[in-house]
Amino acid sequence: MSFETQDVERKVLAILKILRYLQEPAGARRICQHLNEYGVTLGERAVRYHLHLMDERGLTELMGKHDGRIITNKGLSEIKNALVKDKVGFAIAKIEMLSFRTDFDYEAKRGNIPVNISIFQKDDFSKALRAMKSSFNSGYCVSQLIATAKGGERLGEIAIPPDKIGLATVCSIVINGSLLKAGVPIDSRFGGILQVSNHKPTRFTEIISYSGCSLDPSEIFIRAKMTSVREAASTGTGEILANFREVPAICTPILERVLDGLKAAGVGGVMVKGNPSDNICEIAVDPNKVGVILVGGLNPVAAAQEAGIMADNYSMSTVVEYRDLIKFSEL
Repeated sequence: MSFETQDVERKVLAILKILRYLQEPAGARRICQHLNEYGVTLGERAVRYHLHLMDERGLTELMGKHDGRIITNKGLSEIKNALVKDKVGFAIAKIEMLSFRTDFDYEAKRGNIPVNISIFQKDDFSKALRAMKSSFNSGYCVSQLIATAKGGERLGEIAIPPDKIGLATVCSIVINGSLLKAGVPIDSRFGGILQVSNHKPTRFTEIISYSGCSLDPSEIFIRAKMTSVREAASTGTGEILANFREVPAICTPILERVLDGLKAAGVGGVMVKGNPSDNICEIAVDPNKVGVILVGGLNPVAAAQEAGIMADNYSMSTVVEYRDLIKFSEL
């Protein structure tokens, strides 16, 4: 495959991913607004050209002269079969993009905050809430703040399909974004399964590096049914979703200030903050760095799946306004 052909396919793949996440007809102008998130720069005329070619290939379908395109089943299949090299590292790219989009001001308690979106069958949602309750109450979540939307409504850029209910849970990337805003670099190393005993973290039993992964590791672990969040919440012992970050040790005072500010705004998620260069939970920390273990934002959804209630998850997918969030207990 020539370089020119690879470049075209990369642009086509980016457009398809945007249409998949929007889940509703979109035109060239709206698609252009999202292309930068995938490292693609195209003008509206160029997007319209690519969309015309994609229509001919059956990847997209025009829904009306002014309604825009939707992705077809063939287009969805194209995403699944995309070039491996374009998928590898996609998780870390999503983290960096969502960190940049986070402008949450924890002192003013306003601004965009990153979330995971989980879409449940409407008839299953009340059962899902009951299954997730222990996870929220025990602190196995980034925040007790959530948002919901009915079919036809939106959570960020995600449109909720008919007869479904969408749930937005706060994503641990809020810490990345808040530290970035404070001028602190943060290295997102991996997501994993963290073993807890008596409600205290002990060690990681499984890890997946973000830099070599095309999906959020949390999604993989949930699909593989590798968690026991409900057991951890009820007995104090089990396996939960968690993430590992590192920050420069010299930035520790700023790190602590940011974490305190987030906590005051109802956003937590930190399970362990280590000392400079010290290993935590059997994970080696680089010299002059501080290791931080964060709770996975999808732990409540993992608890629902453990109860047999399935959901379509779009982790690290979008941002919502902080003021639109409500406490889980208010549902």
